Amino acid sequence: MLLITVLSVVAIGTAQECPDLLSPVDGATNVPVDSAISWESVDGVPGYRIRLGLTPGGSEILERSVGTSTSYTPPLGLPENTQIHVTIILDFLFSGGTDIVCSGQSFRTEDVTTPPSCTTIRNPVDGAINVSVFTNIVWNYAPTATDYSISLGTSAGGSDILSPTLTGNRLSFSPPSQLPSNTVIYVTIIPRNENGSATGCTGTSFTTGAVASIPGCTSLINPLNGETNVPLTPLLEWVPVSGASGYRITIGTTPDSADILDNTAFPSNSTFVLEFEPNRTFFITIVPFNSAGDAIGCGQETFSTLLGCGPYLDTNTGEFVSLNPEITFPDTLSLCSNELPHTVSATDTADGYRWYKIDQFGNESLISETADVELSENGTYRYEAYTNIAQSGQLIECPSTKEFKVVSSEIATINNLNVKDAGLNLQVTVDASGGGDYEYAVDNSNGPYQNSNVFNNIEPGTHTFYVRDKNGCGIVEKTFSQDLTVEGFPKFFTPNGDSVNDFWQFIQPLNSETVVFQSIRIFDRYGFFLKEISQNSLGWDGNFAGRPLPSGNYWFKAIDDSNREIKGYFALKR
Repeated sequence: MLLITVLSVVAIGTAQECPDLLSPVDGATNVPVDSAISWESVDGVPGYRIRLGLTPGGSEILERSVGTSTSYTPPLGLPENTQIHVTIILDFLFSGGTDIVCSGQSFRTEDVTTPPSCTTIRNPVDGAINVSVFTNIVWNYAPTATDYSISLGTSAGGSDILSPTLTGNRLSFSPPSQLPSNTVIYVTIIPRNENGSATGCTGTSFTTGAVASIPGCTSLINPLNGETNVPLTPLLEWVPVSGASGYRITIGTTPDSADILDNTAFPSNSTFVLEFEPNRTFFITIVPFNSAGDAIGCGQETFSTLLGCGPYLDTNTGEFVSLNPEITFPDTLSLCSNELPHTVSATDTADGYRWYKIDQFGNESLISETADVELSENGTYRYEAYTNIAQSGQLIECPSTKEFKVVSSEIATINNLNVKDAGLNLQVTVDASGGGDYEYAVDNSNGPYQNSNVFNNIEPGTHTFYVRDKNGCGIVEKTFSQDLTVEGFPKFFTPNGDSVNDFWQFIQPLNSETVVFQSIRIFDRYGFFLKEISQNSLGWDGNFAGRPLPSGNYWFKAIDDSNREIKGYFALKR
């Protein structure tokens, strides 16, 4: 018994869209005839079929299921100098849905102007011994070839068994009669096209065994060829073949792959179990063999597994449905350092939950199997939610998973409020520290908050600045105060030379505390600096650069010896 476990994680999808060709792109020209054709992957599609035709939607060249593969290389190449029409079919038929035939796309192939190169022979391999006298000759596609000439002889390059014979655009040849037994057979294959034949091609050789009957081919009994909704752990059985001593099994998820079993030999048609991935098409080839050789020309069969977790297409709504729970867990979880350890609860609807801690080497440790987990340190974690689904008499688990990081945070400390003059207003920088991610506001603890700790155009006066941790660990505040009044600064002056109010200057109010100013600066109404005066001087005479300024309103800003600021305006009258 062979057990292969495949786990997949899928997410809820949306209504599908047909894929675009990736290579060659729609409308391409001069495309090599040996090109692979690839297209975009569509989430939730269980399989694809590809049609290649000479007319829109046609299949004159071929139609082939490719499973979940999103590329296909035509085994015989493409016809030259031809408009090739490609139709991609989203294959939902086996899962109970309806196939979606996408709009056609097309490209034009190159005009081949040179003969092809030589090919290589695949079967029998060069130097093989004890080969069945009934063997087929199989070779690889030679790019640009449209025909092949084959000859068989008992000497290198000879043709005494089979004179040069054209096979057409095929990659195998069955000799018209059995080959001589116990004989070295030489094979020469020369690819051809309309421009001529390949040159310099060398042959291979193999040695036949005694005359003996090789077994015939077989076919699947369970599951039957083309069967759908096959359980994920089927018993695989095939028709026993008389004279076979064993069977070689190849299983893949695409027609050309062997990612499940690769030519694995079994002594009889006894059953074995594989745990297949749900909602997929599998391609199986069974080749009986005995001492005389392998069965010749055995075909490929397919079967498709049940839906499993999906996603699958709901033909009633046209939407993809997934049985995996939807996860809304965040990418990063921030916890307050003064509140650790912290209990986190899953908010997603599911039948079960698991939480894992991931170390620096990527190793996972299970830390909880409930909806709640206790987190006490920073690091990388994985959260998993799953639903239990009963299908075909068994319970399957449909999981969704999310990796997330835990970071710690803390309330800020305001170290200082740094104040600078900025014209008539102030620039205040909030100096805060701490192990958090912070944002800043002024005069309102509810914001608006900003990421920058610098505030411009702050008017002199009393202001409170707030620092809030973005992760919810708290708010701190600090108040800045400048509470001088404008008392002592004249409302106007008249510099007209009559010795009355000819200068503007601060006048110490009577019966008040003495105020000492570091500076008194004067500006025009646009904020242009005009003059700085000393408290002990006569004051400002209304001139700038030796010329009298016109009547109007002017501004002042004064800084006292405690770095407090006062602002105001006054009138100059002529």
